[in-house]
Amino acid sequence: MKKCRFMWNERKNIRMLWRFCLVGAGNTFVDFVVFFLLASFGISALLAQVCSYTAGVVNSYVWNRMWTFQVKQKANVGEFLRFLIVNVLSLAVTLLLLFLCRDVGQWPLFAGKLAATLGGIAVNFAGSRFWVFASKPSHS
Repeated sequence: MKKCRFMWNERKNIRMLWRFCLVGAGNTFVDFVVFFLLASFGISALLAQVCSYTAGVVNSYVWNRMWTFQVKQKANVGEFLRFLIVNVLSLAVTLLLLFLCRDVGQWPLFAGKLAATLGGIAVNFAGSRFWVFASKPSHS
């Protein structure tokens, strides 16, 4: 019986991971749309990047909270701050891995970027699942 419960939880976590990745793809889309829309209005690239990245982070928070991890409690500032901390930590991990792969290991750019991205996804998913949105999700 315990093994079945574990397997169900494992499948549920895999489903969450897929949802997390789909939300990530959506965040990238939001980031690009906002960036190029602002740039087309003559906004500087750096300001457009700040605005578009922020839009992607807000999109990520909303969709991961509602859909990926299905949190039912009311949102609060502490939760959002934990979310931002996890995203900054994820960024730091990606930068470190990219540096180690490219500059130290002399990996090809694509391989380094892939390793950094996978590391960032792992940190972001684990942090979101077990710290930011740690409450039990509803069944669906």
